[in-house]
Amino acid sequence: MNGFINLLKPPGMSSGAAVAVVKRLTGEKVGHAGTLDPEAAGVLPIMVGRAARLLDYFADKSKSYIAEIAFAGATDTQDAQGVIIQSPTRVPGREEILAVLPAFRGDILQRPPAYSALKRDGVPLYELARKGVEVETKARPTVIHALELGEQTGPDGYMLSVDCGSGTYIRTLCHDIGQALDAPAHMRFLLRTRHGAFAIGNAVTIEEVIAAGEKKEIESLLLPMDFPLRPLLRLDVPENLWKLARNGGKLPAEILPEAKENAPLRVYADGALLGVAHRAGSVIRFDVGLTGGQ
Repeated sequence: MNGFINLLKPPGMSSGAAVAVVKRLTGEKVGHAGTLDPEAAGVLPIMVGRAARLLDYFADKSKSYIAEIAFAGATDTQDAQGVIIQSPTRVPGREEILAVLPAFRGDILQRPPAYSALKRDGVPLYELARKGVEVETKARPTVIHALELGEQTGPDGYMLSVDCGSGTYIRTLCHDIGQALDAPAHMRFLLRTRHGAFAIGNAVTIEEVIAAGEKKEIESLLLPMDFPLRPLLRLDVPENLWKLARNGGKLPAEILPEAKENAPLRVYADGALLGVAHRAGSVIRFDVGLTGGQ
């Protein structure tokens, strides 16, 4: 059983717990792409079987979110689960917020929060933070493709829509916007609506996954192995080279003249995905294989 489940993770469930449910129901090796905090909801791609080998080759790793920024004080976790470390001062007006948003679009630097899954000497930062150990994190580059202000929510909140690159912390974005406005803020709500090719419109709930698993029909929920790879250039191996390709051998680059040096390719034989490869001079080499011979 190999493929992807486009899971609509509910709030209150960790990404690891979601993986454990699918692993129990399938009996396969299972992983996930793009961790969601337990209280966040939305799209969580679940990789089943050999699909886990393809994570590094997702053609699109950008993400889309809907979040609520609350000018109700800054917290140690930068979300509503934390302890207030800066008391609220004021609620900025719409025009004030719009004026600072351009500074957070495009290529920016973000300092990862202390309560994050990043590791220091093999230990997640959130574990160190819970023990009271202060760890200085370095600012890292990320990209915000789009950032728009939505409706006001109650007396102290606003909705934000965000399109961003991989590794962006939306709770840090909310915190930093608050700091820029001298109005301490945190993230109150988060919904991921897209992770690359995986969109909320065709996601399935954990209840649907469990029901399908109990009926031994979970395979019907699987998206094909090449689902996140489809923007990559496709190579259909000629029949006389099927055996070589299935065993992970080097293929002559002349079978796909348009292949660019080092650009990833999705490789097929007789319509079946064999893996991901790249052109290296006069040959095409496999980076990851998906058949029994690789």
